[in-house]
Amino acid sequence: MFNLFRNKNVERESLDKILAKSEDFKCIEFFNNKSNITFSLKFIATLVDEKTIQESVLPYLLEENFKQIEDVKQIIPLADVQLSDDLSLIEQKLFNGSVLLTVNGKDNMFCFLGARKEVGRNVSLPEVEFSVIGPKESFVESIDQNLNLIRKRIPVKELIMEKLTVGSLSKTKVAILYIDGIANPENVNTVRQRIKGIEFDEITDSSYIVQIISDNQNSPFPQLLDTERPDRISAILAEGKVAVFVDGSPHALIGPTTLVEFFSSFEDYYLNWILSSFFRLIRLFAVVFSVLVTPVYVATLSYHYELIPQDLMSTLVASRRAIPFPPFLEALFLELTIELLREAGARLPTKVGQTIGIVGGIVIGTASVEAGLTSNILLIFIALAALASFTTPVYRIGNTIRLLRFPFLLFAELWGLLGIIVCFCFLLTHLIRLTSLGRPYLEPLYPPRMQDLKDAFIRLSFDKQRKRPFLLKTKQPNRFPKKAAKEKKDIEDE
Repeated sequence: MFNLFRNKNVERESLDKILAKSEDFKCIEFFNNKSNITFSLKFIATLVDEKTIQESVLPYLLEENFKQIEDVKQIIPLADVQLSDDLSLIEQKLFNGSVLLTVNGKDNMFCFLGARKEVGRNVSLPEVEFSVIGPKESFVESIDQNLNLIRKRIPVKELIMEKLTVGSLSKTKVAILYIDGIANPENVNTVRQRIKGIEFDEITDSSYIVQIISDNQNSPFPQLLDTERPDRISAILAEGKVAVFVDGSPHALIGPTTLVEFFSSFEDYYLNWILSSFFRLIRLFAVVFSVLVTPVYVATLSYHYELIPQDLMSTLVASRRAIPFPPFLEALFLELTIELLREAGARLPTKVGQTIGIVGGIVIGTASVEAGLTSNILLIFIALAALASFTTPVYRIGNTIRLLRFPFLLFAELWGLLGIIVCFCFLLTHLIRLTSLGRPYLEPLYPPRMQDLKDAFIRLSFDKQRKRPFLLKTKQPNRFPKKAAKEKKDIEDE
């Protein structure tokens, strides 16, 4: 805005006129008796910590004897003191919480004093990815505080952080993190180039970045994994992946990623590998059950009565005797009802939302069965499917699972079990073609890679996971020497 003027004096006057329209812009002049110098401080009051100005800036500028602005750097006890003659920096610095210092009205040189006011919440418990075992820290909206949580977990010089600015209006800070010597430079360059290529005016959250830099923006499947857990970010950086932080967002992004990772809770790594593998398999079964149980019900009752056992047939006939609707409309009514209850519970305050979910589900379910609109058997299936969909540890993939049931339900009504197979083929084709930062999304299933199956559907013990994921093609594929664990045991035995 301010670099549109060619003459510096005109530009300075225009700067003052524009900022003077805003009531939180302050311009105060002072006089130093010892140096016989007049200086002025200009700042945005809502962005600056005025206590810093009162205690660390003004006393030294008023009492110390300095002749020119270059001496300010020696007398003010602030770490962030920058001298410059570049007028194009004024807008950026003022709106990042700096104080503009000028001496005797000279325009050829000025000073920026860092006095930014930090407003935000403290580190708290994870709300979306809560776990019983493991650290109880989660990211907050401050990007510097989030980076601090990662730096203290990986205190090595190889941890590289690159900061970019995106958004023509928001000027949002975005940080790219990776471990030099481990991460594949191709993955880092892909993330860097895509973020630099963002042309959007307002970036308020990491969700914007996910949608803009994803390989396929028309896919319902998330192609970058988001997390609020610092321990998860530290682990994926050690694997060789790339993390992205956005100022103002309590969630960090991970890439490249695969479909299997969305069904993996980081709490799995804090449990015995047998237990964690069992729970992971339960989640995968729950997802398949949640997507297919209603379509299979519709397909079976509409086309394939012969698949129903004789003992169960009488129960189904009795439950549907008074139902005036076909199975498809019956299932669609209950599915939409569940989605309405979910949305109502999510949008209302926590205590009210829980009450709406419980009371609404019981009242509507009981009333619909008694009114003869739905069968009690289908109501049980719908409730189990909704319960199974909640087992997904990542919120974004949970939304995708909710959506997938509807096309499967439609294909089941059209062609029965054949329609479910056709819909599955479409889904599989889409997943095979999908990529995350150019890497196959369905790996290690396609392309098949036995090495990465060690931490996919099941999680083997840590001594079996010597190599980093082949998907990432890291510079250092080995995480530890091949016989390190065995040699340690042998030494202990001796």
